[in-house]
Amino acid sequence: MMINSLNNRLEPSIKHYLRNVYASLVMSNLAAAVGASIHLFTNISSAGGSVLLVLSTIAEMLLFFVLILSPDHDGISTAKRLGYLLGFSILSGFNLGPLLRAALMIDPSILVNAFLAASGVFFSFTICALFSETGEWMFLGGVLITFWEALIVVSLANIIFGSTLLWEVDVYLKLFILCAFILYETQAIIEQRRMGNKDVAAHSLYLFVSVFGIFRNILIILNQETTQAIRRTNTEGSEENN
Repeated sequence: MMINSLNNRLEPSIKHYLRNVYASLVMSNLAAAVGASIHLFTNISSAGGSVLLVLSTIAEMLLFFVLILSPDHDGISTAKRLGYLLGFSILSGFNLGPLLRAALMIDPSILVNAFLAASGVFFSFTICALFSETGEWMFLGGVLITFWEALIVVSLANIIFGSTLLWEVDVYLKLFILCAFILYETQAIIEQRRMGNKDVAAHSLYLFVSVFGIFRNILIILNQETTQAIRRTNTEGSEENN
């Protein structure tokens, strides 16, 4: 019934295009996994140290802006732009390496839980966007940009003051905004395709950045909560021994 309802809502050309976008998104996530594996299981990161992380972050940002600032609405340069997308994804995964390593040291199950949670969030919000009325969530665009600007201020304040409260506001607000972006981006992609935009790489990039950000923030939250739980357990054990 769900599939039939979706077939009635979307034109064949839109469904075909979404399949291409989601296939590219899957490839992007696999590329990010490759990048993370390179960081975790090779000597490249230890040999390059912090300098390598800085350089890879700069390269990641350059590839992002290349994709954003050189749109390909006609889909002529799709293959080349998908190469940029996969390069960006590999570097994103590589640069997440320190956070992944921390999770492995705390509790390896954190990675599995974060992946499942991020996948569930993406699936849920995507289904919500696909089965909502046409353009229902498009109003979120301006609202989310405003929230993101506020988040930048919160992040800077957290860097300056080092407040636990500001840290929590930053992480949880960022997670909330990224979830809302899934709603907006999914419907925006559909509407842009109806207007003739065939830029698979850019549309996949938008979704990947949101999904990757959701995974990253969930990972940060789980790392923090698990660490605190371990400390409480150790403290209680010490008190009992005394």
